[in-house]
Amino acid sequence: MSLLAILLPSAFLLMAAYRLYGGLLTRLFRLDPDAPTPAVTLRDDVDYEPIAPQLLLGQHFSAIAAAGPIVGPILAGVAFGWAPALAWILIGSILIGGVHDFGALVASVRHKARSIAEVVRDHMSRRAYVLFLSFVWIALVYIIVAFTDITAQSFVGRQVLENGESVSGGGIATSSLLYLALPVIMGLCMRYGRMPLWLATTVFLPLVGVAIWGGQQVPFDLAAALGTSDTTAQKIWGVLLLAYCLIAAMVPMWLLLQPRGHLGGCFLYVALAGAAIGLVASDHVLAPVFGGDAAVRYPAFTGWQAANGQHLVPMLFITIACGACSGFHSLIASGTTSKQLRRETDARGIGYGTMLLEAMVAVVSLCCVMVLRGDSPLAQQSPNFIYALGMGQFLEILGVPATIGVSFALMAFTTFVYDTLDVCTRLGRYIVQELTGLSDRLGGWIGTALTAGVPLVFLLRPNLDANGQPVAAWKTFWSLFGASNQLLAALTLLGVTVWLWRTRRETWVWLVTGLPTAFMYAMSTWALTSMTLPRFYAEGSFVFPADPVPWAGLVLLMLAAVMLVEAVLALTAPPSSGRPHTNLTHRSHLTHAAPR
Repeated sequence: MSLLAILLPSAFLLMAAYRLYGGLLTRLFRLDPDAPTPAVTLRDDVDYEPIAPQLLLGQHFSAIAAAGPIVGPILAGVAFGWAPALAWILIGSILIGGVHDFGALVASVRHKARSIAEVVRDHMSRRAYVLFLSFVWIALVYIIVAFTDITAQSFVGRQVLENGESVSGGGIATSSLLYLALPVIMGLCMRYGRMPLWLATTVFLPLVGVAIWGGQQVPFDLAAALGTSDTTAQKIWGVLLLAYCLIAAMVPMWLLLQPRGHLGGCFLYVALAGAAIGLVASDHVLAPVFGGDAAVRYPAFTGWQAANGQHLVPMLFITIACGACSGFHSLIASGTTSKQLRRETDARGIGYGTMLLEAMVAVVSLCCVMVLRGDSPLAQQSPNFIYALGMGQFLEILGVPATIGVSFALMAFTTFVYDTLDVCTRLGRYIVQELTGLSDRLGGWIGTALTAGVPLVFLLRPNLDANGQPVAAWKTFWSLFGASNQLLAALTLLGVTVWLWRTRRETWVWLVTGLPTAFMYAMSTWALTSMTLPRFYAEGSFVFPADPVPWAGLVLLMLAAVMLVEAVLALTAPPSSGRPHTNLTHRSHLTHAAPR
């Protein structure tokens, strides 16, 4: 079967969902194009700044996508087959993930662009608010650890391709460093040189391509430069990436986040389009013309239990997070995007539309598994290299050299991650400042240092499996990150449901946000329990594990249980019985407004 038979129906289904279900959500949430948004009323040109929807869409897409729609679908596709993974991506993104992102964005805008945690506080209790923020901060730490480690892994070693050519990790590092410099220059040109967006895009987007090509010509091999091993070099890269997060989370949005988000979004559109064209060209009708073929070879279904012992239910639903549903998206939507939304009606494309676009990225990533044979040793490679090799194969059909295609894909991967890493660190700063009241510049540095410093501890400590063998940090944290991320999605949907019910009292609330809440809560707590509680038992007796991961999982389960109780109390309370809450001292959250 041709991959085209997978790609085209998926694209048509997602486009139809945007028009039909996205239009329905616009009406149900009563988006008003004339209502002033917080980006306008609270503008300070640091955190609050209204920007054009096309610029915000690219920034938001680049931030939410991260490595999730690449790593998750590849891991799940290899473990359970591509059919269940594809079904969850499409159904989940349309009915759950898109609703989650859209609801979080609109809820934040209707509450002065405050975080989803503060929406919880307004409609539940301050205790629920503190618990939610604590949960979010722990989840952010997991995200930073997992994505920093898997990105640092891309910067070392050398990946040998099937044709004998190789791609240097040092070359990817060089390209990434060049890529980070370009948006800063672009931001300065737009800010002080008054360069229009179209001209900046025309100038700087091709330079990203030059950076990809130039990286392989002048590789920055840190291991060779320092005379150390790739393992040590990977840890050093991890430290450098966290140092980058520390700085990037504190600079104004116009200098790095906005131009880098726009460039990253455009670059990712090119990556998605290039893969799609390559897949179309690989169809059996066009294959003789283009000289390539990319048919489906991997099994559609490999069984209810993976080789590592994990069961399809619930693990499928937490392995594929980004691309189907991801709680992390609510942090972006209510943390940075809502502070830049120019009009309420832009929320449909930016909130719901980008989730469906990310689902398409996940489908393309899954295609990288489909082209493998079931017994291929490549299936045991790390997800970023499986993605890169698959993308390289698709682009090679169009005449792009394999080394450039793989470098392009790895650069796309790191582009996703850069946006996520510094946005996560910025959001962690917000949370620490909100909880402590340290609203000044020093408080910002303290919050940022704490958010970047805790992941550093996990990256530098030895990570061992059950047999005492070294294992990558991202592998240690990915399952826990997935479960906590999906539980965060459930809690966000829970908060949106409470807000909508207490302010609207309409039956559609239970169908549109209530059912997704119940499903995500059940799957995530099931997965988190199955991963956490067995670690406290060994040979039939209770033990105190030295590994911090099960302890973190236990804390998350306790927080989620208390949050559920708080939600039930809020939902059963009379509409007039509002709960008191205390204003925060953080500048970003001084103004409280009644929800519409």
